[in-house]
Amino acid sequence: MSDQNPVFIPGPTNIPDRLRRAMQVQTMDHRSPAFAGALAPVLAGCKTVFGTSEAEIITFPSSGTGGWEAAITNTLSPGDKVLVARYGMFSHRWIDMCQRHGLDVQIIDCPWGSGAPADRFADALRADTAHTIKAVLVTHNETATGVKSDIAAVRAAMDGAGHPALLMVDCVSSLGSMPFEMDGWGVDIAVSGSQKGFMLATGMAIVAVSPKALATMEGATLPRTFFDFRDMMKANASGGFPYTPPLQLIFGMAESLKMLFEEGLENVYARHTRLAEGVRAAVQAWGLELVAQSPALYSDTVSAIYVPEGFDSNALVNHAFATYGMSFGVGLGEMNGRAFRIGHLGSLTDAMVLSGLATIEMAMADLDYPIRLGSGVMAAQEHFRATVKRALTQAA
Repeated sequence: MSDQNPVFIPGPTNIPDRLRRAMQVQTMDHRSPAFAGALAPVLAGCKTVFGTSEAEIITFPSSGTGGWEAAITNTLSPGDKVLVARYGMFSHRWIDMCQRHGLDVQIIDCPWGSGAPADRFADALRADTAHTIKAVLVTHNETATGVKSDIAAVRAAMDGAGHPALLMVDCVSSLGSMPFEMDGWGVDIAVSGSQKGFMLATGMAIVAVSPKALATMEGATLPRTFFDFRDMMKANASGGFPYTPPLQLIFGMAESLKMLFEEGLENVYARHTRLAEGVRAAVQAWGLELVAQSPALYSDTVSAIYVPEGFDSNALVNHAFATYGMSFGVGLGEMNGRAFRIGHLGSLTDAMVLSGLATIEMAMADLDYPIRLGSGVMAAQEHFRATVKRALTQAA
């Protein structure tokens, strides 16, 4: 029975039964008109979620990591310089990927718990008078630390410096859960995946590519075959795929988009904010601290929470799973052993969040944490009770 418990990791997220049923489809000829009719609405709907009317939507059978590899290999050449700030595990992984591809990576190291440093990006770009930096890479939502970065501020820094570099953004754990304005923020490539805000299984990378980024393809010489934008765009234009597509995920994505649009994207975002506020109220009641350094940085999809001195966050997460059958996020990188994570994104309700808070409270009490059992749940309940009318009005 324990597999019926919701998960509170920041992805993969809980899959609604409606989406599981949508993915239970029989094999289809992916070169038939029927497949073309299934794919086109997915590409069109994704544009809306990315907040773009100009970008091309390109999907690959992969996770978000494959989407990032597609982003850099289709637009850059060996030895090209890219500018990246390291402030969490996932920004670190993009740095590692770029280095493995032979790119010259200019790294701005920042404390974990901080966000993308727009001011330091501006300094680096102004200093690059020869425009050797070809791309700026930013993680919108750093799941290791529960930090949301200001992408509009990064674009303003680039524009203020008069720099022509591409702006590439990882929005894997934010898209479909928090506002994302690709066109409004001047993003050139945005990378996401199926397993978080879209509430599906892992297996589809979704990449939105601006006309400016597409124009760099022919001059880019990093090798790509499976992840070639050109092959995928050519096949998509006639309603097909250059190789076997993830058919079940495409049908699932079509249904996921219907669910998001039925609720209304603004209501989806408001729900995530409200649930996140409830979690943060619980953290405060426990007397614990978030890893995110200020409210402006708080993520609405995941909260990373420091454990008190002398406690091991990994032991807490393992105990919650072994004893109560519920999953929470372990600390990654510099947060290993120091913080645990509560994912609050995707298919979640007040009641589901309360079950997670009650469970992690029990686990903390079992391990003699200095908390009062029920304090966090009560704080979240009070927040949800005080805001439930607002939530019902938004959903109406």
